[in-house]
Amino acid sequence: MTEWIHPSVFYIPGAFLLPFLRGRMQKAGMLLIPLLGTAAMYLMMHLPHGTYWTWNFLGQSMIFGSVDKLSIVFGWVFVIMSFIGMVYALHVDDAGQHVAALLYVGGSLGVTFSGDYLTLFIFWELMAFSSAYLVFARREPEAIRAGFRYILVHAFGGVCLLGGVVLHYLNGGSMLVGPLEQDGSLAFYMMLIGVIINAAVPPLHAWLTDAYPEGTVTGSVFMSAFTTKTAVYVLVRVFPGTELLVYLGTIMALYGVVYAVLENDARRLLAYHIVSQVGYMVTGVGIGTEMSLNGSVSHAFAHILYKGLLFMGAGAVIHMTGRRKLTELGGLYRTMPITLVLYMIGGFAISAFPLFSGFVTKSMVVAAASADHRPLVALLLTMASSGTFLHTGLKLPYYMFFGKDSGLEAKEPPANMIWGMSIAAFLCIAIGCFPKPLYDLLPFPVDFDPYTGDHVTSALGILLFTGLGFFMLLKKLDPEPTISIDTDWFYRKGSRVFMWVASRPVAKTDTYIGDIYKTWFSRFILFFSDILARIMDVRGIDGAVNGIANLFLAASRWMRTTTTGFVRQYAATMLIAGIVILGYYLFSTLMSL
Repeated sequence: MTEWIHPSVFYIPGAFLLPFLRGRMQKAGMLLIPLLGTAAMYLMMHLPHGTYWTWNFLGQSMIFGSVDKLSIVFGWVFVIMSFIGMVYALHVDDAGQHVAALLYVGGSLGVTFSGDYLTLFIFWELMAFSSAYLVFARREPEAIRAGFRYILVHAFGGVCLLGGVVLHYLNGGSMLVGPLEQDGSLAFYMMLIGVIINAAVPPLHAWLTDAYPEGTVTGSVFMSAFTTKTAVYVLVRVFPGTELLVYLGTIMALYGVVYAVLENDARRLLAYHIVSQVGYMVTGVGIGTEMSLNGSVSHAFAHILYKGLLFMGAGAVIHMTGRRKLTELGGLYRTMPITLVLYMIGGFAISAFPLFSGFVTKSMVVAAASADHRPLVALLLTMASSGTFLHTGLKLPYYMFFGKDSGLEAKEPPANMIWGMSIAAFLCIAIGCFPKPLYDLLPFPVDFDPYTGDHVTSALGILLFTGLGFFMLLKKLDPEPTISIDTDWFYRKGSRVFMWVASRPVAKTDTYIGDIYKTWFSRFILFFSDILARIMDVRGIDGAVNGIANLFLAASRWMRTTTTGFVRQYAATMLIAGIVILGYYLFSTLMSL
């Protein structure tokens, strides 16, 4: 029997080998690594489900290979998207971006096949730090600031996840990754918070809409595909049927659509629609039925492909024009017609047009809500779908490719970018026309037919009326060069308060304590040493006196350094502890209402 091979063994080591290759060899390596990952997934389909690659570490079993239908379907879409992303990025000469992207994919696959929480956490953090480089790599001041905010938010999420895992284990819980008992414990909610931060659930979502628009053109394509969908995988695996997720997911679906109305930045508009689309998946996890979980998983699969295509289309425009504001674009349909057609395929897919991938996946979540007697949830998700078409399928392409001609001199992007978009577009259509291969991969048997007469006609009616409304209200939907304030305002301002506390009260206290030891204590030691030397001014013992004096001086210097270090650590620890205690108190109060 063929031995199981973890797909990450090609991505993570390959990432470190790639910089040593040059020219065409490096390009070949960029394509070979995801192809080898795809081969590993193909071999996995012919192996029995179970656990592989178990390693004992400090008495704890680390399981690197937990294989079942859920991990396989996510593994497939991750390796497929990694190949598409690498094709799209072939023209980029920055090896650092390719290394970060491959480590990022390797971390996502590591989380997908982790059988225990320790292994999952290690790959979870690998994803956070490697993806942050894709923001820093743009090297603009806005990108640097967004990258730091991105990594700080994910570090906080990682701490919450790890803290919840530790509490879960100390309370007698298993370290094996699986559904948690919904007991309302602190461990449960800490783990949930750690995961929904990565899923970009409002109000913990602003890191996404802050960082994704600031990433590199190719880096943002990878970022749009992996972090939130890996979080969806963990939600399906660990938190199925959590009622709170139904409400959070429904709010997400509407929240992203509403904020997209206000956006003038093309990639930020698409980022808000990531929030909206992931809301469908989170809602499906919360409903917890077999149909809803299948809907969440299938929609995650489709979303990775069409959202990657949309970011690739917008990225191609940015790459060729240097502009990303809708108010600065327009008239590109003449010079970039191929990019326009490929982008619109992604727009139709995300808007759930019949014969496109979103139609056969998103509708499964809505149908599951109806089947579970949640008519309001189904109605709100349907409204969010209409809003998605309004902004991603109509507003963005209209003002980017049509609208007022901005006079930009542009042409089609490099051939590799066109090929990457073409592969994703082909899959968006193939899944929409032939959904059965995807349905066969899903974790539960599928009893759902998207192409019923009622479903097709109702979907087309909603979409066509949305299009009619757009063109009737076109003037009122004109983008404006404004800035939307989101929940990131709180940690932007909060970080300034934190830095003020660190640089003013804490730093001044440190300086004050240091001055005491430097001025008064040191003078006292010198005075005491001088008196001692005069009293014992006897030949033969001055060396000992000097030694004693030097010993006191050394002790004073050590005490000053140690004490001021304690002051810094104590102040910082007390500040963080105060924030945590206050947050926990507020959380406990809200939960008791």
